[in-house]
Amino acid sequence: MSETILVTGGTGVLGREVARCLRAPGREVRILSRRAAPAGTPYSWYTGDLRTADSLDAAVAGAGAIVHCATTLGTKDATTTRTLVEAARRAGVPHVVYISIVGVDRIPLPYYRAKLAAEEAVIASGLPWTVLRATQFHDLLFRGLEVQRRLPVVLHPAGFRFQPVDSREVAQRLAGLALGDPAGRAPDMGGSEVRDATDLARIYLRARNRRRPLVPVPIPGAIGRGYRAGHHLTSNATGRTTFEQFLADRT
Repeated sequence: MSETILVTGGTGVLGREVARCLRAPGREVRILSRRAAPAGTPYSWYTGDLRTADSLDAAVAGAGAIVHCATTLGTKDATTTRTLVEAARRAGVPHVVYISIVGVDRIPLPYYRAKLAAEEAVIASGLPWTVLRATQFHDLLFRGLEVQRRLPVVLHPAGFRFQPVDSREVAQRLAGLALGDPAGRAPDMGGSEVRDATDLARIYLRARNRRRPLVPVPIPGAIGRGYRAGHHLTSNATGRTTFEQFLADRT
């Protein structure tokens, strides 16, 4: 078990939960974030940027494990991950734990392609590694619906199903992987239920006590076919929190 663990993206939805799960007496949990350290933080804080490698060497120095949760939310994830593993190699042989997405190798979204390339950078790094793919977080589906709250209708992708998983449960899994031996491709992690996008929209409206017409939007091409085929789903339904329970916690 490593007693010094770096969490990249430690102020994000997932990263801050990973850091919280890792806190323990005698263990140093480091945060790499573009944000300045908040007052009273219990973590060792490194304000830096993976896109520029700012403060990166200092953050990885002496770390026995790195949990890579930072994302650009775009196609630069592969580049920032390569920058991270290069710094990690200079620092020694830390265990790199990377969070990815179920279906990155089967659905041709540009972001998914970047995530897949980031996986490949971790695997080819020569460092001990673990990659965990998870299905979509409840938070992501919630934001996609909440952003439409002022519209007269609720749009959702026609024929899509989702298997949302709670980010806190994924964080617990990542923390456990970081504290263990390198596992290579860990078993995928998905939510307990596969639900039609229409059902999820109805659940959201009911939780928010709103009424709106639901409008399915056809998604054409290979991306739409990949989602309709369920390439973003997994049989490993280890998550417990349902979308209803997630929404109830927010009210």
